[in-house]
Amino acid sequence: MSESEQTTNEKPFRVVLAKLGLDGHDRGLKVVARMLRDGGLEVIYLGLRQTTEQVIAAVEQEDADAIGISMLNGGHLALSKKMIDALDEADVDVPLIVGGIVPEGDIEKLSELGVAAILGPGSSSDDCVLAIRDAVAAVEARS
Repeated sequence: MSESEQTTNEKPFRVVLAKLGLDGHDRGLKVVARMLRDGGLEVIYLGLRQTTEQVIAAVEQEDADAIGISMLNGGHLALSKKMIDALDEADVDVPLIVGGIVPEGDIEKLSELGVAAILGPGSSSDDCVLAIRDAVAAVEARS
């Protein structure tokens, strides 16, 4: 059994995956969705051109444990801040994981905003699953 597989006694984590804004490149996010499913997570795939309000509604309706957003358009700082602010405003305490093209110099800025994990190109399925598990565990530990 790989590190990313959950035992049958564990409730699978539920992750909402989405593309915020006008970014129309979703192939990578579809690959991540498949990797997470193969790793034992439940995926709620919202697809392209979502708003923060739509993502939060899905998290609440689906009782999700985490949010994954994919960034390929250079808007990672602005859109991540908008998502973090919307989570705070809605009083929804789930981790935000950002994947995609993020310049190394922006990783610390995203962490300071409250992004739980940043996954770049080449991240393995184990990397993705473990990042979500660790982020959810961190939220549970502070609750």
